[in-house]
Amino acid sequence: MGVPDDTIARQPADPDDYPVMQPDGDEEILEQEGNAEVGQHLRFRVGTNLKFRRLDKYLCGRFNHFSRSRLQKLIKEQGVNVNGHPAKPSHKLNPKDEIDLVLPPREVREIIPEDIPINVIYEDDEIMVINKQADLIVHPARGYKSGTLVNGLVYYATKLSNVDADFRPGIVHRLDKNTTGVMIIAKTDHAHWKLSRQFAERHTEKTYLAVVHGVPELTGDCINQPLGVHPHIREKCAIRSDGKEAQTFYEVLEEFRGYSLVKLSPKTGRTHQIRVHMAYIRNPIVADDMYGGKVVYLWQLRDQQAQIEEPIMGRVALHAWKLRISHPSTGKIMLFEAPLPDDIQNLLEMLRLYRKP
Repeated sequence: MGVPDDTIARQPADPDDYPVMQPDGDEEILEQEGNAEVGQHLRFRVGTNLKFRRLDKYLCGRFNHFSRSRLQKLIKEQGVNVNGHPAKPSHKLNPKDEIDLVLPPREVREIIPEDIPINVIYEDDEIMVINKQADLIVHPARGYKSGTLVNGLVYYATKLSNVDADFRPGIVHRLDKNTTGVMIIAKTDHAHWKLSRQFAERHTEKTYLAVVHGVPELTGDCINQPLGVHPHIREKCAIRSDGKEAQTFYEVLEEFRGYSLVKLSPKTGRTHQIRVHMAYIRNPIVADDMYGGKVVYLWQLRDQQAQIEEPIMGRVALHAWKLRISHPSTGKIMLFEAPLPDDIQNLLEMLRLYRKP
């Protein structure tokens, strides 16, 4: 089934990067505020009143935050399909043609190197594997021009892949701001493309650990619920019948009164997938206030009266524990592991002390 004229099939991306999608001629944009998100998968049908027939010029008119050379590069890299097939910049469009593309990152003139601590687990000429700390945005976006992991990588590394131009050097995949753990960084374009394909084709194996509220009814299961953008809050994702396929396997490793330690293995890589799926089964991740989780205080675990104190867990208790990949040059299977950070370790120790089953 096709999509209605100018209906955008949207997938979640960075909430801080929103170029305006301009109407062309008599076309009507049906999305809220007429905005399209950078890094999003967009699919829409060309209207009947074409101002520009050439594909690159048409896209320039639609997405005026990008230069023509930027969009031509995207098209030449087969990042734009017309009627299901890769097209050339000079491709002549016709009314009712269906365009499918992923918007490139917003161009940033300069990334300032910053001496941000980077915990390197492994490094060679092609890749770098790090243990990302909490409270760290992965790459610059509106409102976060500095203090990101990319700023630290530019300071630390002598070379990084440049597939995504200047905006996200080395970044193959992402972790949320407050998610800790294993991340792989590409140092060459060859490594970047090879690793990106592994992630896209689900040949990587990712394992997370999380402390969640309550104990799931089943000690292990697969949550198979499609995800899409929340219908009212653009920063959130939600279970949607028209969403993208999303599967998360989980296993309860340790039970406590009111909490549990869970191992999670996502088979797809949707934005906020683990967080939404755990909330769906009514076991939101501790301190994930976006999806129903609550911060944890020591007085709560001790079953005492409320006291004025700092929470022992004030950020999302989610950790990227293990990552298995094939080395982009040698093909060798490699498994990387990041130990639990101190705050989650401390939470587990308090749970074992005060919340034994």
